[in-house]
Amino acid sequence: MPSEHYWLSPAVHPIYARLVLAELRRQGYRDNPVPPLLGPDWERHLQGNRFLNLDTLTRLLQAVISLTNHPGLGFSAGLHTDVSTHGPGGYAAVTAATIGEAINLLERYSPLRQHLASYSLVRRSPPVLQLNERLVPPPVREYLLGHFTTAMLRLLETVSGQPLGPEITLEWPGPAPDWASEVRGHAGHWVFGSDALRLHLPEGLLEQPCLGADAELHRQALRDCEHQLQRQRRGGDLSERVKQRLLRCEYQYPTLAQMAAQEHLTARTLIRHLGSEGMRYQQILDQVRSEQACWLLEHTDLSIEMIAERLGYQDTSNFSRTFRRWLGCPPRGYRQRVTGG
Repeated sequence: MPSEHYWLSPAVHPIYARLVLAELRRQGYRDNPVPPLLGPDWERHLQGNRFLNLDTLTRLLQAVISLTNHPGLGFSAGLHTDVSTHGPGGYAAVTAATIGEAINLLERYSPLRQHLASYSLVRRSPPVLQLNERLVPPPVREYLLGHFTTAMLRLLETVSGQPLGPEITLEWPGPAPDWASEVRGHAGHWVFGSDALRLHLPEGLLEQPCLGADAELHRQALRDCEHQLQRQRRGGDLSERVKQRLLRCEYQYPTLAQMAAQEHLTARTLIRHLGSEGMRYQQILDQVRSEQACWLLEHTDLSIEMIAERLGYQDTSNFSRTFRRWLGCPPRGYRQRVTGG
């Protein structure tokens, strides 16, 4: 099983979780699977621009699949993924000069929105787009591949001004799923049993101009993308860097003063900078402990007492009260719900 750090690493912008909930409502479902996963303040987790970790995304999608009994629901969600969902990278793509340039920009700037996978051009005559998977957990792979497929088709339709599905051959990794007949209309031809997800595009598509080509808007979008990409490569916002440091500290959580020293700041400056981002150190520490507690409860056989001790709680009852505040239920109840045991 992959490590805890793998599961708790940043995975997607929360806008994609909001898309999932919107798709459920479109499908007629009124139950919201998020509160049991994220606790009473679940709305705060889905607002802003702080990435959801891979474990949270996986549990959310598993809950959706369990609710709908349809792992192919990602195809529908992808069809409703507007360009604005992709943030500055999406705007850079739609204002590019050509469709080929737009695709290359999506490859470069996809990390600004998600770390799950990215498309790349593997052959140009005829052009083929291949999805390179990085953080795609097997339990929700069908959902995610479906979303990546139709989100790209939606984007190609936006930049070209024409529906391209009938002209596209889709290579699907693995055998045909049970629900394949429901989504065949999204591509003109399907090939099952491939080693990767690939979209075979029409000849000459890459040279076509983008419908929304605009040199000035494009330069502005590129500046925004590059600024955000450089900030991300430096570790993101201060609050995100602090969170990643806490996740890597092997449960030996530093004090605020110690964390400030790691950031080469005074404690007062750290407090001020975090405050400018709407965060407090204790708030970030609680987020990390909450995510680690959920992961340990679901993926290990450690007792509640041992988990509490690992997270730095001397008193198990104090940990249980705090966990109830985080998730709205006691640790034992959470474990029973997510593991069925």
